Amino acid sequence: MESRLVETRGGRTKVRVHEGGSGPALLFLHGGGGLLPDDPFLAALARRFRVAAPLVPGFGDSEGADHLRSMLDFTLWAFDVVDALGLERPLVVGHSMGGMIAAEMAAVCPHDVERLALLAPVGLWLDAHPLPDVFSLLPFELPPLLFHDPAFGAKLMTGGMLMEAPPAGDVDFAALVQRFEDSEFLQRFLLDQARRLGSAGKILFPIPERGLAERLYRVTAKTVLVWGESDRMVPLPYAEAFRRHLPHAALVRIPQAGHMAPYEQTHAVVEAIEGTL
Repeated sequence: MESRLVETRGGRTKVRVHEGGSGPALLFLHGGGGLLPDDPFLAALARRFRVAAPLVPGFGDSEGADHLRSMLDFTLWAFDVVDALGLERPLVVGHSMGGMIAAEMAAVCPHDVERLALLAPVGLWLDAHPLPDVFSLLPFELPPLLFHDPAFGAKLMTGGMLMEAPPAGDVDFAALVQRFEDSEFLQRFLLDQARRLGSAGKILFPIPERGLAERLYRVTAKTVLVWGESDRMVPLPYAEAFRRHLPHAALVRIPQAGHMAPYEQTHAVVEAIEGTL
């Protein structure tokens, strides 16, 4: 994959876009954690599609987060990226937060989104199944929440470093830092996480619900919903809730996968996405 900075209409944002592959055009919108270095899911998509994956302003070196204040701003920003890249009605794929943006794109401009893949999207709210507050979690608490296999998740998120929970009782942050082989990594992770959540929080905090349920009836795109069966972040009742709002969408459940199914069961998720073609 290659990357470049792309300026959107009116110079409102400058966006880092990762591109690669050949085949049908695909726009990938990432989740609240951003993209991984040498992202393995993007690499897998690029073997089947011509992929463009922009980093939302506030993530990496993408600029212009001050211009994104509301759900509509994020949605129009995504269309501005499509225009800046010269994409013609790409397959729109969104994971988690990115799925929320992708669904909004398909609802706001149904004639511009013909194919849609939503990978465990947020955007709905079920009182009986409240979503975890990711804004209050420490790094070592994320892998058990996001992955079917927390050990695999910890290694993926930390570049091979082991994330361990502190002993029961009060959290000793100094001890937590020492549990990492590289304390500089932890500092960088926390700073980057604060910046990411500062941007994502505009549509995810205090809960990731901005009225999407009232707009999903407008979606006409051929749609697939993809869900890890072990998703503890956005559990399976949300898959059924999306199905109620999108009765013609296909639902693909991925065994042995959590919220980060694109990274735990990459081949199965890519196959599911191909089902929209």
